[in-house]
Amino acid sequence: MSARPIYLDCHATTPVDKRVLEVMIPYFTEHFGNPASVNHLYGWETEAAVKQARQIIADAINATPTEIIFTSGATEANNLAIKGVAEAYFSQGRHLITVATEHHAVLDPYDYLQSLGFEVTLLGVKPDGLIDLTELEEALRPDTILVSVMAANNEIGVLQPLAEIGKICRDRQILFHTDAAQALGKIPLDVEEMNIDLMSLTAHKIYGPKGIGCLYVRRRQPRVKIAPQIHGGGQERGIRSGTLYTPQIVGFGAAVKLALSEMATEAKRLTQLRDRLWNQLSTLDNIRLNGHPTQRLPGNLNVSIDGVDGQALLLALQPTMAVSSGSACTSTRIEPSHVLKALGVPENLAYASLRFGIGRFNTEAEIDQVAQEAIATIKVLRRVVSTR
Repeated sequence: MSARPIYLDCHATTPVDKRVLEVMIPYFTEHFGNPASVNHLYGWETEAAVKQARQIIADAINATPTEIIFTSGATEANNLAIKGVAEAYFSQGRHLITVATEHHAVLDPYDYLQSLGFEVTLLGVKPDGLIDLTELEEALRPDTILVSVMAANNEIGVLQPLAEIGKICRDRQILFHTDAAQALGKIPLDVEEMNIDLMSLTAHKIYGPKGIGCLYVRRRQPRVKIAPQIHGGGQERGIRSGTLYTPQIVGFGAAVKLALSEMATEAKRLTQLRDRLWNQLSTLDNIRLNGHPTQRLPGNLNVSIDGVDGQALLLALQPTMAVSSGSACTSTRIEPSHVLKALGVPENLAYASLRFGIGRFNTEAEIDQVAQEAIATIKVLRRVVSTR
């Protein structure tokens, strides 16, 4: 049986850490009660487990447990934040602001609200992927009710200045939401210091299970109102109805706890691996680093390669490595990355881009093998192109 490709697509998803899985398993079998069943032991057990996980996640971002609303993932959390705020505050204003490089789980809800009559300002980014804070300030209006800027970009890994953005919004009493799906457990997050009103999180980017996430909604002053988007049993303080998925929630809490305990050492290790990979790839001519060189996630490397066909490159690399050309959520869209286009990357280079997502289980030996294979493949493909 041939060896499996080296996995370097950790921005798409990560494997569940075995330590997380061990914590989850009893809640599929022995402790299977509904947390809303308040009249017997089975419900009490799972209610306590959910409470503990909620506390862990809240502590991770300096929130309180009552500010954590469990969802099916960051996509639902983004929709709940954006649509929920728009519905709750539409009498105060109908102007919304976001950024051209956001995930489609933010851009698509904004498009939907625009179709309902809301006005949307889409901020551009500088060539390094960072927003211009002056441009943000100039875009704010008396009827602006929400600004949404992601913490860490899922394609180019760029880290936006959340604290500065939060202060600009707070000074003007405008709500600030951030999609922090890629950032949780990788960089410090503090909703108080960063003046964040709503934050979307997910488990499967930090070696937890798929299908579980949460939305932080500020309850301390200034308190945030939000309209539910799912109605039913009234769970999660009536904001998100539905039976809580206890094993997933327990896994989410365990994954967060592990990520935080290892964050400092893991960030250093991943940065070294990322730089090791880039140092080898950059020996090639006409290769471009996309995004800010240092203000990015430790494990992210996004490059564009001139002189090759992007689809041919991905196909040629598949036997030895699992990498992508952009977001897994947009892989069915036959078009260049909207993130790279926003950076001003020429279309031919946007098509010929690779996103490396280095993770917890990758080694130096794997990075060296990937670099060697990628360099050799690119050289072969360039010769093919040059002989046509």
